[in-house]
Amino acid sequence: MNGIENLATLTDLAVEARNMAVERTGGEIEGVSLEESQQGDANITRIQVLNQGAAQRIGKAPGNYITIESESLRISDKQAHENLSGILAQEMNRIIDYSALNRNNGQEPTILVVGLGNWNATPDALGPEVVHHILVTRHLYDSSPQDARQGMRPVCALAPGVLGITGVETAEIIKGLVDRVKPDLIIAIDSLAAKESKRLASTIQISDTGIYPGSGLGKNRIGITQADMGVPVIAMGIPTVISSVHIVDDTIKAMNGGMGQQQNNQQIIQQVLEPFMGDLVVTPKGVDQLIRDTSKIIAGGINVALHPDIGPEDVSLYLQ
Repeated sequence: MNGIENLATLTDLAVEARNMAVERTGGEIEGVSLEESQQGDANITRIQVLNQGAAQRIGKAPGNYITIESESLRISDKQAHENLSGILAQEMNRIIDYSALNRNNGQEPTILVVGLGNWNATPDALGPEVVHHILVTRHLYDSSPQDARQGMRPVCALAPGVLGITGVETAEIIKGLVDRVKPDLIIAIDSLAAKESKRLASTIQISDTGIYPGSGLGKNRIGITQADMGVPVIAMGIPTVISSVHIVDDTIKAMNGGMGQQQNNQQIIQQVLEPFMGDLVVTPKGVDQLIRDTSKIIAGGINVALHPDIGPEDVSLYLQ
């Protein structure tokens, strides 16, 4: 996608895509189910896109999308962060069927955790930071006694960098690793793009549909999906960037009491921001600390989800 007009509708979040479709059509979207719940200070939204028709209506592939929203993601509160890791682990295990992943010889499935993004650009460094805190066990698993590996699964992790650093498409690196290591599941973590500024660094999305790195900012990349990799892919991330178009749109709506007409707003925004500011991408103040905190929350949730003997109360013990 190119240009400010396309940027105005881009988002990585299924909950935003669904809300835009409802606003556009004036009613619920056929083939899209919605379930909401509250756990502590976290709002959990579970969206299921049931078929290709629904996928076309909201611009998201068929599958499950879970959104965890909490202001606690933005504050430094160890207990709140451990609670969020526990919630994340619970929601991950809703969409991971470990019994279906078990190999024919009865061994636990091997899981590959991939941290997508550029470690040299802080807003894009979520994936590599998460990998830094993952409890990796694959290198020890086969050499350990049976008793020593009870309650653990073989996990390996990689932060492959980005095309601008390596000269190789990220998906090509991952596919090569998949062919060699033969994992039973991939978990891919990436920084996401949001449409609404209130969701920046306050939302975690989990899906079982895979991910196209950079798609939220209009970049076309090879997908990290089950179709591309040959194994199931769980994708998750936190929105760390938003386009200038969306910020101005939010401002106009607020000035109009939330009743502004979206199409007119976008026409005004295009006139103001073109030709140089339309591609401007904004990230929150203090994003370096946000990345450090949220990467530990996600890594803690992954560690709890993947290793049955690790409980939410033990999260901090296993963070590097």
